[in-house]
Amino acid sequence: MQYPVRPSAMALAVAALISGTAPAAYADEAQQMPTVLVTASKFVPVPVTAGSLGAEQMAGKRSALNDTAQLLSDVPGMSLAGGGAVSSLPVIHGLADDRNRIKIDGMDLISACANHMNPPLSYIDPANVGNIKVYTSLIPVSLGGDSIGGAIVVASQNPRFAKPGEGLLTTGELGTFYRSNGHARGVQAAATIANENFSFSYNGATARSDNYEAARDFKPGVTAVATKIGDHWIGGDEVASSSYKTENHAVNLAMRSGQHLFEFKAGFQDMPYQGFPNQHMDMTKNRSTQLNFVYTGQFDWGTLVTRLYQEKTRHQMDFSNDKLFWYGAARNVAGMPMETKGKNNGVSVKADIALSPIDQLRVGGELQRYRLDDWWPPVANSMMMSPNTFMNINNGKRDRFDAYAEWEREWTSKWTSLLGLRADRVSMNAGNVQGYNTMPMGYGNDAARFNAADRKKTDNNYNLTALARYTVNANQSFEGGYARKARSPSLYERYTWSTNGMGMTMNNWINDGNGYVGDINLKPEVAHTLSLSMDLHDGAGKQWDLKVAPYFTRVNNYIDAACLTKCSPNRFNYLKVVNRDAKLYGFDLSGSANLGKIDGVGSFTGKGVVSYVRGKTTDGDNLYNIMPLNARLSVEHRMGNWTTTVEEVLVRSKSKLSQVRNEMETGGYGLLNLRTSYEAKAYRIDIGLDNALNKFYSQPLGGAYIGQGVTMSLNGGGAPYGITVPGMGRSVYAALKLKF
Repeated sequence: MQYPVRPSAMALAVAALISGTAPAAYADEAQQMPTVLVTASKFVPVPVTAGSLGAEQMAGKRSALNDTAQLLSDVPGMSLAGGGAVSSLPVIHGLADDRNRIKIDGMDLISACANHMNPPLSYIDPANVGNIKVYTSLIPVSLGGDSIGGAIVVASQNPRFAKPGEGLLTTGELGTFYRSNGHARGVQAAATIANENFSFSYNGATARSDNYEAARDFKPGVTAVATKIGDHWIGGDEVASSSYKTENHAVNLAMRSGQHLFEFKAGFQDMPYQGFPNQHMDMTKNRSTQLNFVYTGQFDWGTLVTRLYQEKTRHQMDFSNDKLFWYGAARNVAGMPMETKGKNNGVSVKADIALSPIDQLRVGGELQRYRLDDWWPPVANSMMMSPNTFMNINNGKRDRFDAYAEWEREWTSKWTSLLGLRADRVSMNAGNVQGYNTMPMGYGNDAARFNAADRKKTDNNYNLTALARYTVNANQSFEGGYARKARSPSLYERYTWSTNGMGMTMNNWINDGNGYVGDINLKPEVAHTLSLSMDLHDGAGKQWDLKVAPYFTRVNNYIDAACLTKCSPNRFNYLKVVNRDAKLYGFDLSGSANLGKIDGVGSFTGKGVVSYVRGKTTDGDNLYNIMPLNARLSVEHRMGNWTTTVEEVLVRSKSKLSQVRNEMETGGYGLLNLRTSYEAKAYRIDIGLDNALNKFYSQPLGGAYIGQGVTMSLNGGGAPYGITVPGMGRSVYAALKLKF
């Protein structure tokens, strides 16, 4: 940050920082000099991120991934809940999905789907990610709001400009990959053309995969009768409904003038299909467009960023190739089409103000206007699904206005503090609904009750963050504090209304196989978090480091589940969302060490991450989808342009289960992954072997396997209970990227 300072002030500031005094000689000399520009030391912001991934850290992962969430797999405190192959849900310290603040190029994207098949991170391809920052326990209010978990801040590739006198800058890259398990393949291309003041860049990627296979049979091989493509055999080791096809395009037009930067970013996604092995439905189309206008200005007093964005989603679900499509005794009822349309408009203004060389003030405001329609067209030849259109959410509205201010001060070379306050106002409403028909016990009574209710709700929430860092010396520092975070319910949590079994089955945003109905009168969740971290390292921070971060969170009005009528064990049930109190606690342990260098052989580095979280409600039940104790250990070898990694993933069995959801236990396991890369100026080659020993395991956060056959109804000849979603068996991948 730069500050215009007169020489006398400069002398006083420099002298005070060095010796705590201001010699007269400095002041006398300064009075004879003109005004000058002084560069102050940059803040080390509070809090430090749990993970900060740049191009180098992501290079190897991006080569064979199409799921951006997978880039975060080794960030301390992070885990991933399984969904579709490119739609994993990030979980931070046991809090998942909507409970985390996820920003993509400054945009707050919202999943427009009753099953959350299109989460925010699915809208940016890994190849287009420039950097990612992850905050776990304590979140600055400038990055928080309407969330009780962590924050994930994703930025696409920055615009590039030609250097003065360089002429026209042109760059590009072309990449391709193949993965043996599922026969996944894809291509990616990027290009930039720019001069000193204008820049145009393009990034595009497309990929597809068949179903993947587990390491061994995990359920009976069956013929999925009357599917969309006709009868076909699904092997006992095949994870049905795990195939996908996706296509993403992004352009960035940028212009700079002096200290001012103007950007127009546009993104387009076309996903013709994506199977979900843990959902009753599959995605049969998802098209999204994003428009993002950004202005960034550097001034004497600091930085100003303004943003205007719009995102539109057109989403469809139905039974795809592996699920029973032709229902009814005569097999003449064609599936169950579900249509969704979402529109998301947002404006944000934020200013980073340098009050002094040791004081930063951040202020800002955000406005978001979200609209959602979710309707299910009638189905011919079906008495239950005709003659009307089922209105799941009609003209759903969720408008949010936020304002915040936070002050960061470097009191001494050892003490830094941050204090922030944020106010959120969330207004929600929804229109009248109807069922497929007016049968009283089917849809009519529920629709009448919902339409007669007061559906307009306004929540006034506030967030507070107070934390401090104490730097003992060059080898150790401590950081800790308190945060109060609040989140209002989603439209699906508040406004899904039908208690009809089929209607409830199709509303499930957590992949547990159960059916859900919402509650208009849900209260906002409020989380109180205490966290402390200890950071130990060598003086230069290059030989070794060790970080320990315990935390505790108490959540008032945690949005959980309860039995709608009577729940039975060992089966899927019909549930309603309810508020209850909960608590989560745990720790993250991470570190690395330079293991040495051998002439002619290369250098070795060891890395490790260990995470543990425990979550339960205050009435004794366990929270759903809590990752058990896990570790990720690796040794990295570098020699010239070669980088080779041997990685072991260790996960303990999951035995503390959500009783109300009949969550299923998973066993412990260990996976061996091998990868190597060679990077030159003009190209990069990646080769890897995942699950090298072909170990069979169930994903602890994979949900219930309902990927094939009859899935519309629960139990009684419907989706089978008791099968977990297995992880992928042995898989070889190779990727090539050319740079020019």
